[in-house]
Amino acid sequence: MEKTFLEALEFRHACKIFDETKKISDEELTYILEAGRKAPSSFGMEPWKFLVITNKELQEKLKPVCWDQAQITTCSHLVIVLAAIDAVRPESGIVERKFKRREMPQEKLDMYLNLYANHLKQTLSSDENIYAWTTKQTVFAIENMMMAAAIKGIDSCPIEGFEKEKVEEILKLDTTKYQLSTIIPFGYRINPQSSQLREPLENVVEYIK
Repeated sequence: MEKTFLEALEFRHACKIFDETKKISDEELTYILEAGRKAPSSFGMEPWKFLVITNKELQEKLKPVCWDQAQITTCSHLVIVLAAIDAVRPESGIVERKFKRREMPQEKLDMYLNLYANHLKQTLSSDENIYAWTTKQTVFAIENMMMAAAIKGIDSCPIEGFEKEKVEEILKLDTTKYQLSTIIPFGYRINPQSSQLREPLENVVEYIK
């Protein structure tokens, strides 16, 4: 039975170890990935790619460079979220292709391409700057996927504890095209959920009138 959004918020937590006997169905996995695909992004560039790893041998190789975290090998599916580098450069042709998905006259297309290039001139000036921008964009997709999983009663744990370059080397990534953003194991909890601790609303919200 699917959870409501608020129920999913209460259910979701950073699961530290998964039940290796339980596997996510293909249908539910597609539901999770679709939620990531439909996430918002700046200029609609969708600067991400999702690698889904179920190969246990590869998971075992990744574990030591992910701080030996048990989630890497006990999960049902390991999703590697990559941040795009080359694909967001105006000269790649991909930016133009994505703008063209919304039919528009050439004059308007040129206006959008110039706005994009000029507004992001500093951002697009180096791979390092691009990564800082696109890896922030991936957070929208990450959150969508984790909440979609929680709605289905599936656990997750966003992981940033890893040796980035070593993970990229193991995955044989061309880092001029994609770089590692976050790792998300998905599966089913084996231990009870820990208490969810959050600051009260009045501590994090300020109304300006």
